[in-house]
Amino acid sequence: MGKNRTTAAKTQKIKTRRKTLGRQSKSIRRNPLDTPYRRTMGRFAKAIPKSINMLAEAKRLGTTRCVAQRMASFSFRTRPAGTIGLERGIRGRQFRPCKKRGQCVGKTKRGKGTKWMVVVDGQGIPLGNHLDSASPSEVTLLEKTLNNIAVPREGRGRPRKNPKRLITDKGYDSDPLRERLAGKGIELICPYRSNNKGQKYHDGRKMRRYKRRYKVERTFSWLGNFRRLVVRWDHDIAIYNAFFHIACLIITLRRL
Repeated sequence: MGKNRTTAAKTQKIKTRRKTLGRQSKSIRRNPLDTPYRRTMGRFAKAIPKSINMLAEAKRLGTTRCVAQRMASFSFRTRPAGTIGLERGIRGRQFRPCKKRGQCVGKTKRGKGTKWMVVVDGQGIPLGNHLDSASPSEVTLLEKTLNNIAVPREGRGRPRKNPKRLITDKGYDSDPLRERLAGKGIELICPYRSNNKGQKYHDGRKMRRYKRRYKVERTFSWLGNFRRLVVRWDHDIAIYNAFFHIACLIITLRRL
């Protein structure tokens, strides 16, 4: 039997065409870039030298509110994105390479903290304060606190800084401190410790005023109602001192 050569030739052409189309589609699907820019998945791809000027075609769509012109003005090249790292500019967080510390923070038996030194009047209104580390004793910080007092006089003259009397607890028990304050005209009313045998400045009549010391502790309890002062969140002592002054101002306005 004879064969139709024309039909056989057409069938062969269709088969070869299908093979070439299949190969081209696979190559396009696998390698969308040119040969010099192809890389394996385990490496970083180089920058593609292709500008975004193709957005200029959007200009033909319309010029409503100049959106197309602004989009067509970009002319930078695409680059691989860099690594993303943590920065210190995150809102509400402060990243540090070591443990968080702060100015005027010292160790005590109960942990770390900042010591409040406050002088109040007979009504519990704060007259002066000093913030320092919790490690030093109150004896070494009392004179610094007195330097921050400035009570204005009724007439002319410098503000008063030295009160007539100071009622303190046993933490201020020190005869050298009593002598230094006596030289400034300040009477220190402070009970002696039980282990202090030499009580040469003890006077029972003056110690009657010691029962009024609850007014100082009451002021400290008022300051403890401010959440921003109980737990210190500020690293800088100046900011913490500013909030302390605001709390003293609020207490003063309430008592007036």
